[in-house]
Amino acid sequence: MQKRAGFIYRLFIYQSMKLVVGLGNPDKEYKNTFHNLGFMVIDAVADKVGFYVNKDSCKALVGSCFFGTEKVLFAKPQTYMNLSGESVLALASYYKIAPEDILVVYDDFDLKKGAIRIRANGSAGTHNGMRNIVKNLGTEDFKRIRIGFNPDNKNIVLLNYVLSGIPSEDKDLFKKVIDKVALAIEDFANGKDFEYVMRTYNGNVLP
Repeated sequence: MQKRAGFIYRLFIYQSMKLVVGLGNPDKEYKNTFHNLGFMVIDAVADKVGFYVNKDSCKALVGSCFFGTEKVLFAKPQTYMNLSGESVLALASYYKIAPEDILVVYDDFDLKKGAIRIRANGSAGTHNGMRNIVKNLGTEDFKRIRIGFNPDNKNIVLLNYVLSGIPSEDKDLFKKVIDKVALAIEDFANGKDFEYVMRTYNGNVLP
């Protein structure tokens, strides 16, 4: 009875819900590719905090967790990258989440390998998944975390590299990057001021 009462208490006192979306592609062949860094971050947070992201909802796999009195929804869209906005819009509409309470995590070839860039809003840049999210939400005013993976090799074919597996020599680096981004998301989920999150976690992770 006491556990039930605690659940009801938390259910009614949280003011709003936040949404954290990691971008990627659903097929197993993409699991350990650069284009799935967003999925990897969501999995890292779920493993650390202790919840599952396995419920089908709004064209995504979702899971949720309370951080203090605030409920946070975590999602991995299953639409494939270029249609990510369809899922994000459906989630925001169904769960009544305002754009300013949405945080999107994704890979960015325009940033140096190991770079983390956190912003409260801004353009979609060259990322097709983000372009689709902006198009569907009709606004650029949502938070985002970009993870850089550009190897500074001008001879690389972008499409092949984005969908390639993370090289063994880079796995330790991206493990550090993913862990750092997961900490930033935890601070966001716990209600830390977003200016603090940006000041604390923006920067380059060294190998």
